[in-house]
Amino acid sequence: MSAPNKSYDPVEVEALKPEEIDRATEEALAAVAAAGDLEALREVKVAHAGDRSPLALANREIGALPPHAKAEAGKRVGQARGAVGKALKARQEELERERDERVLVEEAVDVTLPYDRRPAGARHPLTTLSERIEDVFVAMGYEVAEGPEVEAEWLNFDALNLGPDHPARTMQDTFFVRGQAGSPREEDSGVVLRTHTSPVQIRSLLARELPVYVICPGRVYRTDELDATHTPVFGQVELLAIDEGLTMADLRGTLDHMVRALFGEGLGTRLRPSYFPFTEPSAEMDMVCFVCRGASVGDPDNPCRTCSSEGWIELGGCGMVNPRVLTACGVDPERYSGFAFGFGIERMLMFRHNVEDMRDMVEGDVRFTRPFGMEI
Repeated sequence: MSAPNKSYDPVEVEALKPEEIDRATEEALAAVAAAGDLEALREVKVAHAGDRSPLALANREIGALPPHAKAEAGKRVGQARGAVGKALKARQEELERERDERVLVEEAVDVTLPYDRRPAGARHPLTTLSERIEDVFVAMGYEVAEGPEVEAEWLNFDALNLGPDHPARTMQDTFFVRGQAGSPREEDSGVVLRTHTSPVQIRSLLARELPVYVICPGRVYRTDELDATHTPVFGQVELLAIDEGLTMADLRGTLDHMVRALFGEGLGTRLRPSYFPFTEPSAEMDMVCFVCRGASVGDPDNPCRTCSSEGWIELGGCGMVNPRVLTACGVDPERYSGFAFGFGIERMLMFRHNVEDMRDMVEGDVRFTRPFGMEI
């Protein structure tokens, strides 16, 4: 049995030569210093401190050395691996600190700003006003009735005592819906975009048991140009009351209550004779100006923009339902009577809030609707 190889020189092992250990150490330290981010540093760690790195392979060669040579070789390799490990740790801490500082700058949150940067929305004031008007009449016992916006010509005109030759039935006021293909004229289709919400009144009389108390809000269409005071699509509210023994006094009392509910106490009303085919007698209803309350009349020093210093504001048309309308709906005019009233919601909004241009209501600009808030 041969004796141990006492003369084995570890320097002769290529991986354990001092110059090879120094070279591997310098390459590792240079790679650590050159790592620009944590991902690059992880790659350096695998290449120079991993299981297949030069120093790790050199460390494996120590086991084959004789006992008296292992100590020196182990010390030399251990010091090299320790220096690389220390450099890796220091560089990782440095890169993590740089990352954290960069994140603080790039993802900074200004806690002094409002927590909710989304501006509050607002309901359209026409919707709010329409619902307020509905609430006034629902509290009086009326029901809200609705109907289609594309309406039969008979319901829109004939049943309301608007004869075939009435000017409102021409193309200048009414949008006619095109009929079947090949129809020579749109007017022959018998279908229109409703010009008022009165067809809902006719539908209510045809479908409901008497007495009838309804309020009919909705959009209507007329061939008007869009300008400061006109729009081809606008909102309208009409009311209809049919019962036994109703008179103009009931109409006047209803309108007075509406004015007080919408504009405040102490405002008078008046009825001026007028003409509408579907009411007889007919009247235009005015109310005392809610801004100047009539004080601007004859006072050039204090003009009122709301009523043009006339002291009165026109709200809409009204009257007792024409017996011909009742007959067309199968209602006995000898037994029943009734009254009706209608007005534009846009016009009411212009009065209540001093809106000067009707185009502001339809352009969808949130700067117009937001001041009215989210009132429900």
